[in-house]
Amino acid sequence: MTRRPTRLVRVLSSTLAAGTLLSTAACSDDGGTDGSRVSGVTASQVAEVRQPPSPTATLSTNGARTALITEADIEDDWTQVKDTEAENWHDSLLVGTVDVSDFVSGKAQASDCQRLIDSLYDDDLLGRPSGASALRGFEQGDSRLLYQVASYDRTDPQDSLNWMATLPEKCDQFTVTDGKEKRTVQVIETSVPKVGDARQGLRVTVQGSVDGNDATLTLNVAAVRVGDDAITVTAGGLDGGEDDSMKQAAQQGTQRLKDVLAGKSPAASPTD
Repeated sequence: MTRRPTRLVRVLSSTLAAGTLLSTAACSDDGGTDGSRVSGVTASQVAEVRQPPSPTATLSTNGARTALITEADIEDDWTQVKDTEAENWHDSLLVGTVDVSDFVSGKAQASDCQRLIDSLYDDDLLGRPSGASALRGFEQGDSRLLYQVASYDRTDPQDSLNWMATLPEKCDQFTVTDGKEKRTVQVIETSVPKVGDARQGLRVTVQGSVDGNDATLTLNVAAVRVGDDAITVTAGGLDGGEDDSMKQAAQQGTQRLKDVLAGKSPAASPTD
């Protein structure tokens, strides 16, 4: 024989059922707009719980070196040189004092152009890194390609990119004096692949003389910001600019840096 439920059990069951019906009715009356208040958990909170934790964005010294490009990342016949050799690349055509008389606004405008040639000579176009950094150099004939990865303070990379964007107008053409020698410098804007959070490209041409012979130094420059970190590419030489190689280095290098910051191993470099 099956036992009938006691009176107390029947009362509790009825109470729970009534509570369920009331809750359902409350949600139905307002189209479910108060559903999040009933549960106490919003949709955004649920999404936050389900998302995996973000990887650290701090660039370590080993991470910076891992983010450096290789010969396979750039076309043509570039050959990697020793890091100590690349660190000492300083082109003498970039040495000199900007002639203030070339500028309508005088010293203020000339100081930006002086900063440009000084930073190209010192390989610190975006300023001195505040964190980890690494560089790698490549040679091809009389051309060189210098690739750098570095960590900066929060606003520094973007401030420098904004400054770079003003140079084609401020420093479109000016004169640099080094002793008795005068050189003509021209600056124009160039395109950079749409990678990273922000980017800027320049083409800098310096006309002067080397060992008594007329010479023209052409440099294609790109800077790409990824968060508080950035990559810088300088490519060219007396043989002319290296626009294609600069763009490839910027594109491949940005992806390598993003992979490192995400805690991933960079993908294998493309091959011919």
